[in-house]
Amino acid sequence: MHLYLAKDLLKFKVKKPVGLLSKMRRFLIPITGFLLLCSLMAVSEAMYVKYKDPKQPMGARIKDLMKRMTLAEKIGQMTQIERMVAAPDVMKNYFIGSVLSGGGSVPAPKASAATWVNAVNEIQKGSLSTRLGIPMIYGIDAVHGHNNVYNATIFPHNVGLGVTRDPALIKKIGEATALEVRATGIPYVFAPCIAVCRDPRWGRCYESYSEDHTIVQKMTQIIPGLQGEIPANARKGVPFVDGKDKVAACAKHYVGDGGTTRGINENNTVISLEGLMSIHMPAYYDSIIKGVATVMVSYSSWNGQKMHANQALVTGYLKNKLKFKGFVISDWEGIDRITSPPHANYSYSVQAGVSAGIDMIMVPNNFMEFINILTDQVNKKIIPMSRIDDAVRRILRVKFTMGLFENPLADLSFANQLGSQEHRELAKEAVRKSLVLLKNGKSASKPLIPLPKKALKILVAGSHADNLGYQCGGWTITWQGQGGNDITSGTTILGAIKNTVHPSTQVVYNENPDANFVTSNKFSYAVVVVGEPPYAETNGDSTNLTISEPGPSTIENVCGAVRCVVVIVSGRPVVIEPYVSKIDALVAAWLPGTEGQGVADVLFGDYGFTGKLARTWFKSVDQLPMNVGDDHYDPLFPFGFGLTTKGVKKD
Repeated sequence: MHLYLAKDLLKFKVKKPVGLLSKMRRFLIPITGFLLLCSLMAVSEAMYVKYKDPKQPMGARIKDLMKRMTLAEKIGQMTQIERMVAAPDVMKNYFIGSVLSGGGSVPAPKASAATWVNAVNEIQKGSLSTRLGIPMIYGIDAVHGHNNVYNATIFPHNVGLGVTRDPALIKKIGEATALEVRATGIPYVFAPCIAVCRDPRWGRCYESYSEDHTIVQKMTQIIPGLQGEIPANARKGVPFVDGKDKVAACAKHYVGDGGTTRGINENNTVISLEGLMSIHMPAYYDSIIKGVATVMVSYSSWNGQKMHANQALVTGYLKNKLKFKGFVISDWEGIDRITSPPHANYSYSVQAGVSAGIDMIMVPNNFMEFINILTDQVNKKIIPMSRIDDAVRRILRVKFTMGLFENPLADLSFANQLGSQEHRELAKEAVRKSLVLLKNGKSASKPLIPLPKKALKILVAGSHADNLGYQCGGWTITWQGQGGNDITSGTTILGAIKNTVHPSTQVVYNENPDANFVTSNKFSYAVVVVGEPPYAETNGDSTNLTISEPGPSTIENVCGAVRCVVVIVSGRPVVIEPYVSKIDALVAAWLPGTEGQGVADVLFGDYGFTGKLARTWFKSVDQLPMNVGDDHYDPLFPFGFGLTTKGVKKD
């Protein structure tokens, strides 16, 4: 464009020259044109920046951008803050690199996809208005589907998915979750949890696929579902995210979170290096080979040393030995908890966490304190600039890989994916395959399941029969989860039973009937659905692992009077030995999510039971910890146990 402008100026006609002034004019016009041409070419040159050019190699883009960045801009990239404090001017003024929604942190109650997209874009516009226009990356816990979001498909929690031993199914769940997350304008999920839960007293055990690391390793197939299949020629450890319909994943919590003493959350994992490497580390090898973009560090300790301060395992092993090239992120206020009590010496915590090799700090609220302390430590050479550069290089690599620089703003092109029928059908399949039939009839010759669809009158009872929130568990809409049927859209187990039985069958629902009610009504059979209330993290730690009251009394009242199947809705094996002899059929349903229809599909024989325990079912909590292969192994139902039935239909 500027060349044509210069030619026009050179063609400019002047009147017949008169004297010296005219001669000067005739001389100046082409000079002016030439100078204008030079200046326009200079502007054009200044407008081109290598890091904004997607045709440039990744390394060149990172190098070009980093040489332009100030210390403030680099430390901003290392800072992740909560949505509640992430105003556009905060993003602009502090160059914040990442924002997250904590559990239950939403832009509005029952927010639509459009509301989410607008909220995320508003924050992103703050980042794009900075001098260098580095986009922020927005992260959210999508641990069993897009679980913070109203109307999303809620899949079974990992404890159920491990039962399926079906990596292809888990990959499809990853693909569906990525689409639903993208529907809300979010490109990054804090999933999967690849903990190997060795003690069901741990409140996060339902986030673990199995006590057996080989099953957990298979389930890392969710990563190519979330991120896309890594190219065959890719270098080991390099993050990979394949386009706008995929999300960056996060393998968590590095490392040993499922092995803490007595299953206490955030506690100490006492195990040899050989034990750590053979039980808790293998799924990280698989995740890194599959191109996982990020790794989150565990709150827990290993042999007394906090993982958030463990330089040998974070930098020495994960980054240097395993060649992980994505970024390492802390857990929520994870560096604060390096000290006891948390935040007791925050300056030390910042130094210890960043020096250990954590690249992005989930602050998440008091970001000014973090930024000021880290800036001061770099200026005083307590933390070397090379450590900051390593962190920023990794963060930028993930952002470039994701295409965030080319497509920083979300749109509504995936809005129809949120809670789609196709995803709900997939969730039903996952529910069917995650159920474990532990008992079927008081004698093998008289099975109760499949239940007859056509009966005069059947009873459905129990605290969990008609409670969508209970069957979804923790990490659903809110952090801890909550009871009730209005939390999101889905089908309760009671609703599913009513959908499945013959139209002539009378279904009577009584949450906690007394024995007289049961005997006087002459029911053909009963379905009792009981279990644990929702919980998350430390709130779920339990020393007794009992079924919540009135569950036990409901079992007593119903199963003492009529043939019954008991369905246990729980995040882990619970104490059931005292009731097994009274029960005709027993099903472990784990935390099935929004699609309760999957439970009825198998109870009534449309599909067969295929699930095999991925966790040992203990007799008594006194046996814990007890895992397959232990010398003192004496379970109620062993690892791998599960009765099978034939179904009319096939998955």
